Amino acid sequence: MGAKGYVCIFGHSPKMQTYFKISFMKNKQRREETRASILLAAEQCFAQNGYDATGVAEICARAEVSKGAFYYHFASKQAVFLALLESWLADLEQALMTIAAQKWPIAELLLQMVRAAQTTFQSNLERMPLILEFWTQSSRDATAHQASIATYRHYQQFIAGLIQRGIDEGAFEEVDPNAGAQVVLSLASGLLFQGLLDPQSADWGEVAEESIQILFNGLRRR
Repeated sequence: MGAKGYVCIFGHSPKMQTYFKISFMKNKQRREETRASILLAAEQCFAQNGYDATGVAEICARAEVSKGAFYYHFASKQAVFLALLESWLADLEQALMTIAAQKWPIAELLLQMVRAAQTTFQSNLERMPLILEFWTQSSRDATAHQASIATYRHYQQFIAGLIQRGIDEGAFEEVDPNAGAQVVLSLASGLLFQGLLDPQSADWGEVAEESIQILFNGLRRR
């Protein structure tokens, strides 16, 4: 029997198929753990030293991985930076989508979204400095700028859809939904920025709720 015959029989052995499946799962888990370690180390480095002062070497040292392992998962320092933002936004997105699926009155639904966003922010306080870093990089780097614009437009469209829903339900005045969405995003960005700069000066969750109520009062149909 030639070499091909042995390979064929060997490759179709149930025991070997099980062995390779287990090996594949272990390797997959190891890769996922390595990627998670890199993300955590990068997050800590960026928060502590800033984006510009952090290099791939520092991230690898903190994650205790080789540069080869880093570049297997991420093409650059910028790529891991954007992956961190995407991960954080995914948590917020999931919370907002869950609420958006409810059949509540639009004003209550939007208020619950504000509370969900506050809960997400409170549970990720250690990530907040990264938002400032991202804003800074967005003004300097074309890729970061495009990611920022894409995120902004995504939420503008999402909020405009909710405002249109309120108009259709007769809860809101006839306004331009896109303009209303821009106002909501401006309010949210301003409150987030103030909260990052001076977190102890106010209960920013309470301020956010009061602010959105003022906005809703202006939108509410009389």
